[in-house]
Order: sequence, then C-alpha cells, then structure tokens
Amino acid sequence: MNARALAANLVLCSALSAQALPSWWTALPALPRLESRFVQESQSEVFGVMKKGGLLQVAMGGRIRVAYDEGLLVVGDGLSLIQFDPRTRTAQRFDLKAMMLELPLIRILVDPRSLKEAYHAKAAGSKVVLTPRREGLPTVEVEGAGQFPTRISWMDGTGARQALVLVSPRTPGPFASDLFRFKAPEDTRWIR
Repeated sequence: MNARALAANLVLCSALSAQALPSWWTALPALPRLESRFVQESQSEVFGVMKKGGLLQVAMGGRIRVAYDEGLLVVGDGLSLIQFDPRTRTAQRFDLKAMMLELPLIRILVDPRSLKEAYHAKAAGSKVVLTPRREGLPTVEVEGAGQFPTRISWMDGTGARQALVLVSPRTPGPFASDLFRFKAPEDTRWIR
C-alpha cells in the first residue's frame, strides 16, 4: 500500500471511529436497573442557579422513583408518573408516555430503547448529542463513563439550562416489588 492509500485509509478509520457511539450508550437500553445519587441543576435568567439532590432508582418497564432530599417524590409504575409534595400534601398524576414526549430526561431514563423514535444520536467525543427528529424537542447532550450515563443536559422551553448529574451510578440488586407504586397518605389532595 502506498503512502497516499495508507493516509486515506487512516482518515476513513478515524472518521468511522468518530461516528461510533460510546459503549456506555449502546449498553443503556439493556441496563436492567440503575440507582444513583443525583444533583439536578437549573440555570435561568429568572431564578438564577438552583440545585437539588436526591436518589434516583430506575428499572426496565418504565419504572422510576426520584426521591429529592427535601421530600418531593416522583414515582412511575410504567403507565403513570405521580409527583407528590409532602409539604403541601398534594399529588399530581401524569401519563408516562405523554411525559416522555415532552421531557427528554424521562425518555432517556425510563425507555432508552425508544430514543431513536424521537432523536438522532451522534457521538461527539465521550458525549452523545441527541438532535430531535421533530420540532419542539430540545437538543440533549449525554455524557458517560464506564457503564453509565453521568450527565444529561438540555435547554428547556423557557430557555433555562437543565442538567441531571448522576453521582456514582450503579446497577443494584432487584428492587422491592412495591418501590415503584405510590401509596398516597389519607390526607393527600390530588391536583388535576
């Protein structure tokens, strides 16, 4: 092989490897469970910088539990997503599929297999950039390390920068069977 052919081959190999998605990304749809402490960051013109932390637990089948340190709880059983605020004793129920259409974070966490329906995924170094297939969805950047995503960031509809940072994500053993079922306290007021 002459020098010109070798150089062309190296450029082609370099371009192909630049297009390959990271292994943590390709393994995400088969991840049976995920558990991680998290920090949720929001930066907007109106509210400035806000940070909240908590524990995230996710399992195949659209099941999710997000317990914020200050008490807010979000629980999804695969069909519904319920948000409960213990300070106000209020709860609100959402259709999980509708939430996945609006919020890329929910889709990435509870049904990564469906991402290709809404996004094109492209490798950008160690990141994956998700560009929407339809108007109204934000571009999302997902970073990862090892076997897991570690940071998901996007700009929401109000222009605020949002990020979810997973701190020490892991694959735990099986979750308790009732972890993803919300049991409302008797005095809960449901918001419609």
